[in-house]
Amino acid sequence: MTSNSTPPGLARFNALEEHAAHAALHEACASSTWVRQLLAGRPYAAAEDLYAASDAAMAGLTAEDLAEAMSGHPPIGRPKPGDPTSAREQRGMAGASEELRTEMLELNLAYQDRFGHVFLICATGRTGEQMRDAVKERIGNSPEQEREIVRTELGKINRIRLARIVEED
Repeated sequence: MTSNSTPPGLARFNALEEHAAHAALHEACASSTWVRQLLAGRPYAAAEDLYAASDAAMAGLTAEDLAEAMSGHPPIGRPKPGDPTSAREQRGMAGASEELRTEMLELNLAYQDRFGHVFLICATGRTGEQMRDAVKERIGNSPEQEREIVRTELGKINRIRLARIVEED
């Protein structure tokens, strides 16, 4: 479904063969449930329709689905080698001092011990200090509170990643 208001990137996404669209979505979010739900909604008439579908899929993810989605995210301060998306999203840690990097590593490990998964935050636009402060604040949350915060943060990350697909020339 293409119209004058459909961004070229969205029109291309809508036209992708199933396996290519699956790969593009899986790169945005590692949850197979989320990917299936977004695939099922194609074609999207507007970017907002895609974002709304993403939000709805995120809201319905189980704890297991969230764990699968988080498996695609490296710890803050240690972007995946050779992954430009990971490096771009964690840019706030790029110029961090060795002291801050060491502190983040320790906090990441403590968080992972407490919750059983990496500390997840929408790092885009945040400084290393802001991310450090967030993990310090969130480590005291209950597992239930933290799961819902993670769901919200994943939703923000997914929207940013989907916007890159939609806005590609």
